[in-house]
Amino acid sequence: MIEVNQAIQLPIHETFQGTVQGEGFWTGTLVDFIRLAGCPVGCAWCDTGYSDGGKHLPRDLRSLQEVVQELQSPRTVISGGEPFMHRSLSDLVQAIFATGRLVNIETSGAFWQDMPLATWITLSPKQHINPSFPVQPEFWQRADEIKLIISTGEEVEFYQPYLNTLSHRPVFLQPEWSVRDRAIPLIVKLLQQYPNYRLSLQTHKYIGVA
Repeated sequence: MIEVNQAIQLPIHETFQGTVQGEGFWTGTLVDFIRLAGCPVGCAWCDTGYSDGGKHLPRDLRSLQEVVQELQSPRTVISGGEPFMHRSLSDLVQAIFATGRLVNIETSGAFWQDMPLATWITLSPKQHINPSFPVQPEFWQRADEIKLIISTGEEVEFYQPYLNTLSHRPVFLQPEWSVRDRAIPLIVKLLQQYPNYRLSLQTHKYIGVA
């Protein structure tokens, strides 16, 4: 029996189990998702509804034990919203690791917390969208992968000074879903300029899973 602090409660947007990771390095792997509620960055195209901060979105306080007990897959993805804005994130990560599962966290990088090195961190920066929430410098070296959402193609140039400092970290270029027909050809051209980068498609949307 895994013991967790029953006093810890998490603001949950939604959870779902036994699905497929559709983006980035771990595309195609079986995962569970824990989406923590809330994000102040305000991306207009946010696919979980936080373009206005999510004032009217689901926000259920659930115990850490309850959330961990429903896990099924060998890998858990913690996303949001913005996971790193929650002080209880570290407790959640440690509790998942205690079950023998692997942990991924997806973040804009606007809020920093130190995490165990075994935690896979996907940095998807949004500083070009909202300069009020810049990427915290620690993330550029800590992230295991970088995922840039591409709508105009200018995003790569914006982050290039940071990307140039990285070594052996995969960089994924992912079309913004609502303009994907325009963005995919832009990404193909960018890959000719940056052949070490990779295309990431939101596979889960194409195959119709959560």
